[in-house]
Amino acid sequence: MTTVGNGPRRVVALHGWFGSARGWGWLPELIDTERFSYAFLDYRGYGDRRDETGEYSIAEIAADALAAADDLGWDTFSLVGHSMGGIAAQQVLATAPERVERLAGISPVPAGGVPFDDDSWALFSGAAGNPGNRRAIIDFTTGGRASARWLDRMVAESRAGSTVEAFGAYLPAWARTDLTEAITGSQLPALAVVGEHDPALGEPVMRETWLKHYPNGRLEVLREAGHYGMYESPVRLARLLEDFLG
Repeated sequence: MTTVGNGPRRVVALHGWFGSARGWGWLPELIDTERFSYAFLDYRGYGDRRDETGEYSIAEIAADALAAADDLGWDTFSLVGHSMGGIAAQQVLATAPERVERLAGISPVPAGGVPFDDDSWALFSGAAGNPGNRRAIIDFTTGGRASARWLDRMVAESRAGSTVEAFGAYLPAWARTDLTEAITGSQLPALAVVGEHDPALGEPVMRETWLKHYPNGRLEVLREAGHYGMYESPVRLARLLEDFLG
């Protein structure tokens, strides 16, 4: 776990499939440390917890997140979840709604998971052991707009930041978990921030999922980003999160 800031607004941040507690681009450096306290968590098999094994489920991530908040002495907090972390954050909400103040998803996996056709599933399921698959996924979800060097760096950081076992096991966890019944109708303020150039989890998907699940939901679109807003449009993303969470 990496903590940033000493402010009164407490935020638990849950990373994506390709991320880790250190996989948040420029965002940690842009936090207003006098207003916010962020806790960036690693999942089992990721980052500083690479050697920890588990069942690698969304429910396990949520339980570990609540345990981390307990360790920090945070009775209540807001949640920020990127991609896979988006559905994990919704699992925290489903598990302990009384503890969650606000929910923000950055290109979040919807509460109902993500449907795949056969070709897409083959690409994603092969990513654990094949760096080329990882690169193709990152390139696709950023709209084919990123430089070769950045794509290579993202792949390298992903491979260094997680075990093959954990990375592979989390795919069916985030793709096939269905929390729709548990969270639909929640009155919690819920912000989704997506990239205009993300063909997988962009604005159309959020309008059919996030905004229908959360009556107090909001949607913001980063016009110069794809799936990785914290890397592609960090200044705008930081401002949106700051205004919403603060």
